[in-house]
Amino acid sequence: MSVARLVRKPPRPVKVEFRIMKNTKLQKKIRRHNRIRKQISGTAERPRVAIFRSNRHTYAQVIDDTAGKTILSSSDLQPKPSSRAQAEGKSKAKTKTKKSESATATAKQLATAMKAKGIAEAVLDRGGFKYHGRVKAFADGLREGGIKI
Repeated sequence: MSVARLVRKPPRPVKVEFRIMKNTKLQKKIRRHNRIRKQISGTAERPRVAIFRSNRHTYAQVIDDTAGKTILSSSDLQPKPSSRAQAEGKSKAKTKTKKSESATATAKQLATAMKAKGIAEAVLDRGGFKYHGRVKAFADGLREGGIKI
């Protein structure tokens, strides 16, 4: 009797089809951001103010792209003088601010820090976010603080 080996064939791969949405919100935001960043870059004299907004907070950075350095940063998480007084217990009245109002306050705080560093002009990088709501409030706050955008 001849010795014959039975060789099993590997199973055929199963074809799986994935349906991916072509234009999700994140993909649209990334495309907008890339379009903006092609045209915008910051210098030491006129740095780029990059804005990021999460669901709860607003963050901003002042960036010199030629040196690749972040000059300043600010967010609405940083304590403001009035919230320090509340933390010490001097005033116990809690006030809830709107997100756009806190974005404006953050922008004014960043504008004063920029003026202290000798920066009077900046380029606004909205980070792929639409110029509406908190982003617009932030830009208006920078202008109110004396920064030319």
